[in-house]
Parts: sequence; C-alpha cells; structure tokens
Amino acid sequence: MFYRRFGKTNLLLSAFSLGTMRCLASEAVMEETVNQAIALGINHIETARGYGKSELYLGNILQKLDRKNFYITSKICPTENAEQMRSQIEESLTRLQIDYLDCLAIHGINTDEHLKLISNPNGCLQAIKEALNEGKIRHLGFSTHGSLELIIKTIQTDLFEFVNLHYYYFFQRHEAAIALAQEKDLGVFIISPMDKGGMLHTPPETLTQLCQPFTPMELNYRFLLSDRRITTLSIGPANAEQLINPLQIANQDFPLTPDEKLIFERLEKQETETLGSDRCRQCYQCLPCPEAINIPEVLRLRNLAIAYNMTEFGQYRYQMFENAGHWFPGKKGNRCTECGDCLPRCPEQLEIPKLLKDSHQRLNGSPRRRLWEA
Repeated sequence: MFYRRFGKTNLLLSAFSLGTMRCLASEAVMEETVNQAIALGINHIETARGYGKSELYLGNILQKLDRKNFYITSKICPTENAEQMRSQIEESLTRLQIDYLDCLAIHGINTDEHLKLISNPNGCLQAIKEALNEGKIRHLGFSTHGSLELIIKTIQTDLFEFVNLHYYYFFQRHEAAIALAQEKDLGVFIISPMDKGGMLHTPPETLTQLCQPFTPMELNYRFLLSDRRITTLSIGPANAEQLINPLQIANQDFPLTPDEKLIFERLEKQETETLGSDRCRQCYQCLPCPEAINIPEVLRLRNLAIAYNMTEFGQYRYQMFENAGHWFPGKKGNRCTECGDCLPRCPEQLEIPKLLKDSHQRLNGSPRRRLWEA
C-alpha cells in the first residue's frame, strides 16, 4: 500500500479507502471487513448518514480500535438551515461514538440548488464553520454526482479541501475537474471505481479478452493509480473477502507501462471500429435537451454495450434514469420527441433520435434505485 497527501488537508491517505455502504449484512461482517482493511494497510474509512446502519455499526467497532491508526470521513447532505446541519453533525458524532471527524464531506452537491444552500454563509455553512472552529470537524470537502460545470463551480468557491467524484477509464468527462482540483490543491477521492466504473468485478467475456493479459479491474485501477493528481480510490466490499483481489495492486502507483498503454489503445480501436459513424464522442454539445434526456450518458452506455458487450452495466445504470432523482438525473431515451433540437449541435452529425431509441431498446428494464434506497 502506498500513501498520498490528500491535498491541503495534509493527511496521508492510503491508495484505497474503505467505503462502508455495502458491508451492512451485520455488525460482525462490518467488523471483520474493517479489521481486514486496516491489516492490509488501509488508513481511511468512509461512511455517511444515509448508509443505513453504517455509522452505528462503525461506532461500536471503533471502540475496539486505536483511532491513531486511521482517519474517518462521514458525509451529510446539504440542509436548509444551520440548525439542521448542527443537529446532524452531532447525531453522526454520537452514532460514531467519537469527538471529531477527520473529514466531513457535504454529501451530494448535485444541483445548483445544493450549491446555493452551501454558499449561504448564514445557512448550513454557519454550523459547519462552528464545528470546524470547535474541532468537531478537522477538514471539509464535498461529494458530487453533478455535472462537470457544477463541480467546477463548487471547487471555485474555495470552501473545500477535497472532492469525491466519478472518474474512470470508461468515464473521463470529469478530467477538467481533476485538473482544477490539483490547481487548487484539493485532495481527490474517486467514487466506486470498480462498480460505477463498469461493474468490473463481473466483466463480460468480450472486455475480458480485450484486456488480456490484465483484468479489466486491474487496468481501471492502474489508469487511476498512475495519475498523481488522484489521492485515493474507494473500495466498497460487502465482506472482508472482497478486499483481497483489488488490494493486490495497491502498491502499483508507477506510470502506465508500455504493455498497459497497448491495451488502452486496443480498447480505443475496438470502440472506434465497432461503433463506426454511430460513436458518441462525449462532447456534450447536444445538451440541453428539451425533454431533459441525458443524451451523452445514454449514448455512452450504448457505446459500452456495443463496443465491449457491457450490456449488463449499461442496463444497471440506464434503469436508474427517472428513478434516482438528482443522484442520476435525466430522462430515458424513449422520451425523445424527435424535435431535432440537438442535431445541428452535434459535431459528429449523429442521428441522435434514432440512437436514443436504439439505446432504450437495448438497455431498458426493471427500474432501479440507489443502493441504500432499494
């Protein structure tokens, strides 16, 4: 395991951080997972008020451990006023049975309205500043499932010391936010690179063969670990056993090797050849859509399904449209009215209405919600 400076917090965090959203089968399962993570060199544990009994379980577990050996982050959603935030901070500390959080992340700055709540000095920010001054919180950051434009605006407030965001080999839209975070000296925490990065724990055979002699999971982790701008990657196991495979490359922070670069070139060639003139290159110029369809994301999922047979992942994400609110915004492709508003803005001259219809046929299925809302 290697450790990197978490931006201006100056904390040295392990390459992988233990996320506790999934190991909720029982307190005993979480305890075994936490102990295994620490034994393997992880020194950062992340939880949230919204993760079921996570804070409660973790609070009991922490009483048996030496706090000096690791850091704790919890996440709280933006609130309407200071009193709500003050109450929720105290409740999280009580559940965790600790006097302070090393890091508090504002959970889900996903919309402009959320940013307005945080930017108001007399709102929830007032309570956060009080907690910082009192030592109940050591460092403040934010997590986001929002647009690139919103993430950049949030970083530019200069209110935060770190950011938790989505960024993977198969989703590089937020590279500009990573660059700005480095410029501002923010720590960078990557959310769920194995699951949201493409369900790479159960890759399709097509993708597996294209990545040989590596696994898709290894390549995605190496893509991220080789980037010195990134501090730590979330790993969210359901049990202790699921820590083993990912952490086998926890010390591989060197630049991409020639062999790894060759595989990424192979993946790029595969996408280009299989999609041909129907490939969406993710420029986002098609937005906004009058029907609120998240056109680039719909077509990204189509790209992955066709190029790499990542249909299961595409269905997993596509089925969250219209079911996960601001955590995964946008309408499904079948909402297209063929108004043609997007067509002149597309530099690839894609037949977007036709591709949206095709995406819906490939990917639609039973509705899904976020994990802790299921």
